[in-house]
Amino acid sequence: MVGTGPRNLITDVDGLSVGNASDAKIKTGATVLVGDAPFTCGVHVMGGAPGTRETDLLAPDKTVEQVDALVLSGGSAFGLDAASGVADALRAQGRGFAVGDQLVPIVPGAILFDLINGGDKDWPENPYKRLGSEALESAARSFELGREGAGTGCTTATLMGGLGSASVRLPSGHTVGALVAVNALGSATIGKGKHFWAAPFEVEGEFGGLGLPSEFPDPHLPDTKLAAHANTTIGIVATDAALTQAQCTRMATAAHDGYARALVPSHTPMDGDLVFAAATGAKPLENPVADTLLLGHAAATAMARAIARAVHAATPMVGDPLPVWQSL
Repeated sequence: MVGTGPRNLITDVDGLSVGNASDAKIKTGATVLVGDAPFTCGVHVMGGAPGTRETDLLAPDKTVEQVDALVLSGGSAFGLDAASGVADALRAQGRGFAVGDQLVPIVPGAILFDLINGGDKDWPENPYKRLGSEALESAARSFELGREGAGTGCTTATLMGGLGSASVRLPSGHTVGALVAVNALGSATIGKGKHFWAAPFEVEGEFGGLGLPSEFPDPHLPDTKLAAHANTTIGIVATDAALTQAQCTRMATAAHDGYARALVPSHTPMDGDLVFAAATGAKPLENPVADTLLLGHAAATAMARAIARAVHAATPMVGDPLPVWQSL
């Protein structure tokens, strides 16, 4: 049988922890995925407006195949500094890629745009290095969803977004998890109602158990944000399978199907949609062809569920430009 892990979080993949740091005044934050040990990583970008750090080195032909942590952050380009805070803290812990007598932590990151969400952005100095360090310090196996970390200031076309996660355990014994900050141009819900596009993939009522509505709006005219450039959904899928960097890249590519199943529209020219894929390598593949196919599909379905859970878990904050799902 296929089911979720015990937490229904990406940290059901053994050896991974997640930390969040938020600033309620600015209405932003950062999220860190860190491993007990370095892990293999790939990435795939399908949005037209990405903001990233150190993603070029994740290509399958590059020298460094493992990373120490991954960072998701608000703040647009300012938020790229969150990864610097994580790198500094990891180096202080004695972690990083060894070059002679130096350690260089490898910390790829991605950002979303949350600068016009009702928070006070008149900061005296860039806060994201601090937020990255605080997020790493709080890393644990359990963490909250909704208006947390990189999801603190997220919006969608119709509702406030947030941070979501989900997991699945496959018959092969492998676990797959997803983590996502939902800040999409499009909508996670159908029309003006409270039903989720991801409903066909829901497990045990994890985002309300409402199923699908009896009627659907015109699919050619989806709801989108008025602020067309204030977007981007960024996420991570992870597994305990032993994957190469090329196989991680393929799993990240497959996970984008989860965006398309849960957000309408997705991958637009005004979104910077990106997925990282992480593999701890704890469990070998018994059947590499079949297993990688199922891992990719599991990553996509877990991602769709995580997106809906992010919006479902969002709670209101002062000055929000949009309602939260719970208000429906």
